[in-house]
Amino acid sequence: MRKRSWLCCLGAVLLASAAPVVLTAAQPAATQSSVKKKKKAASSKKKSKRTVHGQMAPTPDRIQEIQSALKREGALEEEPTGKWDNTTVEAMKKYQGDHGLNPTGKIDALTLQKLGLGSETAGKGAPIPSSSSADPPSNPAP
Repeated sequence: MRKRSWLCCLGAVLLASAAPVVLTAAQPAATQSSVKKKKKAASSKKKSKRTVHGQMAPTPDRIQEIQSALKREGALEEEPTGKWDNTTVEAMKKYQGDHGLNPTGKIDALTLQKLGLGSETAGKGAPIPSSSSADPPSNPAP
């Protein structure tokens, strides 16, 4: 008799632990879809927080400045418009190719530097310490 009551108790525990799974599977389709909608709404809220990564697109004033530099260098024949169009891309490719740069037609640090519009450190790596400053000073023995 003891064995039988132990098995009944074990069966009741197993049945109770499986009940949430059985209830979830037995829910009507409308309830399941509402659960999915709630999950989607929660995940879309997380996605709505936008973080800015990388560079922003140049302003029309900056594009006009780049176009003026390309015109000054003879790569662009038209007047600067402030719009990054196919003519500007082709002029940028021409300028980059003529100056030993990768002719992508895209604005990059080295191209801006060669056009006189970038910083002095654009496209350069971090400074490397000289060997004299990297070595600790030696103290001669007294």
